[in-house]
Amino acid sequence: MAVQWSTAHCGGAWVISGHEQVAAALRDPRFSVRRAARWINSGLGGKQADSAAERRFKRLFSRSLLFLDGRAHRRLRGVLNPGFKPAQLALQAPAIEALAQQLIDDILRDPQSPHGFDFISRFARPLPALVIARLMGLPGAVPPAFIDWAADLAAFIGSPTPDAAQTLAAQHAMQALCDFFSSTLEQEQGQALPPHSLLAQLLQARQQGQINQVELLAQCSTLLFAGYETTRNLLGNGLLALLRHPEQWRLLKSEPHWLRSAIREMLRHDSPVQYTGRRLLAPVQLDGQTLARGDLAILHIGLANHDAKRYHQPQDFDIRRDQGMHLSFGQGPHVCLGAALTQMEAEIAFTALMRRLPTLALDTAAPVWQDNPAYRALARLPVVFTRNHHA
Repeated sequence: MAVQWSTAHCGGAWVISGHEQVAAALRDPRFSVRRAARWINSGLGGKQADSAAERRFKRLFSRSLLFLDGRAHRRLRGVLNPGFKPAQLALQAPAIEALAQQLIDDILRDPQSPHGFDFISRFARPLPALVIARLMGLPGAVPPAFIDWAADLAAFIGSPTPDAAQTLAAQHAMQALCDFFSSTLEQEQGQALPPHSLLAQLLQARQQGQINQVELLAQCSTLLFAGYETTRNLLGNGLLALLRHPEQWRLLKSEPHWLRSAIREMLRHDSPVQYTGRRLLAPVQLDGQTLARGDLAILHIGLANHDAKRYHQPQDFDIRRDQGMHLSFGQGPHVCLGAALTQMEAEIAFTALMRRLPTLALDTAAPVWQDNPAYRALARLPVVFTRNHHA
C-alpha cells in the first residue's frame, strides 16, 4: 500500500511510500514541516522541558529553514538563495576540484595504506566538510568536533522516536555549533569574511533587519550540517553502487558523459535522505485513506524512488536510466536549497576519482552502515586500488 499507518514513528504516523503520493505530499502546503517542538518533547518525555538549554534548543530548531513554512520560510529562503545560484556556485568549482585532488594526493602518498583505504574517512567525510566551510566563508576549516556534532544531529533527526539521550546529545551539538558561529562572527565582525560568502550574506541580512540573531545562528548551524551530511552520503553510497556493479563503473570510465545521469541514478538508487516528516494542518484524503489534522506523516523518499509504478525494474542500478527525476532533493517549496551544489560537488569528486584512481574496487572487508533509518549513511567503505595505475 502506498499509504499506511505505522506505530514505529513517534507513537504513530502515516507512512507514505508511493512515488505519486510522496510527490503530491511534498508539494501540498497542508503537510507542514513545523514539527520541532512536539518532536523534541517526545524525545525527552518531559525531562528538562523547562530548562533554559531546552528552550534555546527548541527556539533554534524551530527557526531553522528545515522546520518553517509559509512567509517565514520564504523570507529566510530569499536571504539564502543568492549564495546557491548556479553562477555563484560555478565560482567555487576550481577550489572544490583542488580540494578533491589534494585528498587523493594524500591517499596516494600515505605509506600506511599502500593499496587500500577507507573511502568514508579519507574522502567522503572531509570533502563536503571542507566545501561547505569554504562556501560559508569560514576563516579556517570546520572545528575538529564538527563530525561528532553532525553525527549527533543526524541521529536525533533520523530517529523515528528519538530518546532522551539522542535529544540531549543533539541539544549539546546544536549549542556547540551556535557557540562556534557566535565566536567566529564576533571575531570577524564581517570584515574578513569573503564578500560573497554565505556568512557575509547572513550578516548583511541581519544588519538590514531581514533576520534576527537567533535566525542567523539557526541557519548557520543547519547549513553546515545539511551541506555536509547529504553530500557525504551521496559520495559513499554512490561509489558503493558503482563498485558493486563493476560493469557500470567500467561504462562510466569509458564514457564519462554519463556522469550527470549516473549521479541522478545514485541519488535514486540509494537516497542519502530516506524519509522526511510532516504534520497535517488539515484533513487530507490520500490513496483512499483519511489523514486527520495533527497526524504525523512520514514521506518515504527512499521507497518512492523504488516504486515499480514509476520506474522500470527499480532495484537495478543503471547509470543510463532515463525515467524522470528522483525525489531525493524533494519537491515543492522545500526542495533542497543545496541541490545544485551537491550535484556539482559529486560531479567533481567522481571525475577526480575516475582519473586518479581508475582501478578502485571493493575490499574483501564488508562496508559498515550507520544505524540511522532516515539517513542512508556508511560508517566505513574499505576499497583497494592498483597503485601503478594512478595518475
